[in-house]
Amino acid sequence: MGQVLKVQPSFAQDELLVIAVPHRLKQAENFVQSNGGQLISLKGKSGVDLSLLEPDKHQALLFDDAVSLQAVGPKAPGAVFVSFEGNAMVHRLKHGGGKGEQVAKAVGLNRVAAGHSLSVLDGTAGLGRDSLILAALGCRVDMYERNPAVRQLLLDGLDRATMSLEVMDVTARMNLHEEDFIAASQALEDESVDVVYLDPMFPERSKSALVKKEMRVFKQLIGCDDDADQLFEPAFRVAKHRVVVKRPKSAPFLAGQTPSLQMKGKSGRFDIYTKKGFGG
Repeated sequence: MGQVLKVQPSFAQDELLVIAVPHRLKQAENFVQSNGGQLISLKGKSGVDLSLLEPDKHQALLFDDAVSLQAVGPKAPGAVFVSFEGNAMVHRLKHGGGKGEQVAKAVGLNRVAAGHSLSVLDGTAGLGRDSLILAALGCRVDMYERNPAVRQLLLDGLDRATMSLEVMDVTARMNLHEEDFIAASQALEDESVDVVYLDPMFPERSKSALVKKEMRVFKQLIGCDDDADQLFEPAFRVAKHRVVVKRPKSAPFLAGQTPSLQMKGKSGRFDIYTKKGFGG
């Protein structure tokens, strides 16, 4: 690894630390120029130690072989990054009956005639997992993610996927936009996509290690979507057939709107707001 840079609390002047190895420095500089953050350039094969920083005050975006979000502090979980290649679920969906997936049923793939491709707008893309499932099942997915750091993870994951024979055909159907959905929706025409899919951040009570790790990093960086209700009106206007909202089991309806129907699972549910059938 070489020398390790131990970042002192007195040095970390910005909430977001943007750390870059030499071959990713220009990309990191562009990110900081557009989105802010404190740039830390690593030399050679240097590593970085963030254990002295306070989790409630700082987060790190690391530009290395992959772009990753890193929590800080003495007991910080590992890095969170987007990796579409090598995804076991994609392999299964491409070679099996994937329309049985809950998210596939929720967006209505089981109601669409064979050979027809749905256009889906994912207004809260996050790490892109649901978008990936839908793209693997043949949907054309436009993704919006308002947080610049999370968006950078998605962009990096899509870039690496272009070099993977296993998944490049799937991610080719995934288009990441550089805007927040609410802002971008003003330029979108009424009923311009078949389905709008939303999965806003909400306080998560799951105790699984994976959820803990990712939620800890995400909550530090972006918290919950306290303004999530504002997503509903533009989503309903832009959708031609339905709006699908993924929610934890105990979460209230988005914007107080009662769904047309629901699909419930063990820990969560899909609230489905229908407008017109897929034959119309």
